[in-house]
Amino acid sequence: AAAAKAVPHRLGSVSFAYVGLLLCSLRSARKSRSQQETRWRWLKVVFLLSSAAVGGLLSWSYLSAEDGVTEVLARHSENLQDKFIEIPCSEDYDSHKRFEGCTPRKCGRGVTDVVITREEASILDLHSGALSLGKHFVNLYRYFGDKIQDIFTEEDFALYRDVRQRIQQRIAQAFGISSASMYLTKPTFFSRINNTEAKTTHDEYWHPHVDKVTYGSFDYTSLLYLSDYTEDFGGGRFVFMDTGSNKTIEPRAGRVSFFTSGSENLHRVEKVHWGTRYAITISFTCNPDHGIGDPVLM
Repeated sequence: AAAAKAVPHRLGSVSFAYVGLLLCSLRSARKSRSQQETRWRWLKVVFLLSSAAVGGLLSWSYLSAEDGVTEVLARHSENLQDKFIEIPCSEDYDSHKRFEGCTPRKCGRGVTDVVITREEASILDLHSGALSLGKHFVNLYRYFGDKIQDIFTEEDFALYRDVRQRIQQRIAQAFGISSASMYLTKPTFFSRINNTEAKTTHDEYWHPHVDKVTYGSFDYTSLLYLSDYTEDFGGGRFVFMDTGSNKTIEPRAGRVSFFTSGSENLHRVEKVHWGTRYAITISFTCNPDHGIGDPVLM
């Protein structure tokens, strides 16, 4: 009987010990699970924060890549005396006949707001009279014929020649060449850009390009802006597409930007979002065979 009573006692002791161990294990498990849940919560927070940071970085990178702008060379609010940046020349000029004292050996890009006044920036491109019409350019002189004298005056042509000469001299000074060795070349053209949907590939002005590849005769390119960024239009900035660090110029009426026309100055124009952007392209060649004369009133 005593033995019989002892068995339950021993069993009870074992049961209580087991329950105690079980409770301890449960408490330990709960504590471990609680710690694990806490760790998971922190991991989730860190993951979400990291995802947000990475997402923001990717969005910023995408937007930066979309704008193509990481540095502003010339803001529209600035009035720049002269700004010039020298860069290494590409090999584009090696495949063309070289003209000593003119063909670029020093390459780069410049911006100035003091060569042309804002009032003079109201001129039109009188040289070719070229207007874009679908896939072609229409020549105003041929279109208007003898009536062209009712549209332009001799003073208009004289102003154009004076502006062209000043830009030519500034380019020659910046690149250390003689302005007499430079020749105006075609096409010179007046651009009017707004946010109208492009109807032909010719209207898709925003694609990256190299002037010397596109036109062949270009050695030096200049742009005379006739309207103001953020005041007359949005978007439409001029972008030099440098590796890893694109540079932009914000148009300003009377501002002249100029650059050597080879692959060292791959560039594009941002899409115009609103308003209208006006500019004149005036370019120069070192090859007299590709030169053209100044316009005259017939």
